[in-house]
Amino acid sequence: MLFIEYPKCTTCKKASKFLKDNNIEFNHRNIVEEKPSKEELLKWMEMSGLEPKKFFNTCGKLYKEMNLKDKVKDMSKEDIAELLSSDGMLVKRPILVKEDKVVIGFKEDNYKELI
Repeated sequence: MLFIEYPKCTTCKKASKFLKDNNIEFNHRNIVEEKPSKEELLKWMEMSGLEPKKFFNTCGKLYKEMNLKDKVKDMSKEDIAELLSSDGMLVKRPILVKEDKVVIGFKEDNYKELI
């Protein structure tokens, strides 16, 4: 299982603690140091079944500075993946990848279902 996080993010810390408390083995990856590629993002979008815009960290400073709220709705899936791959801080986190399933953000019930 792959756990992609921003270590200073409180939600990521909660998710990591949940995995550790439940003895779930995972590899972690810092989303800033090793940002997701466009290809990974496109694959995860497909696997998650979510709209591509759901992969944006809408609470983030960069998202707001770039005024993406109005721009995202007119972007293609490929354009969204390209933009997200340019900076890990644009991507909603944490991301948990297990085989052919992906969960973004952290909700305990979603994690329980995945593991």
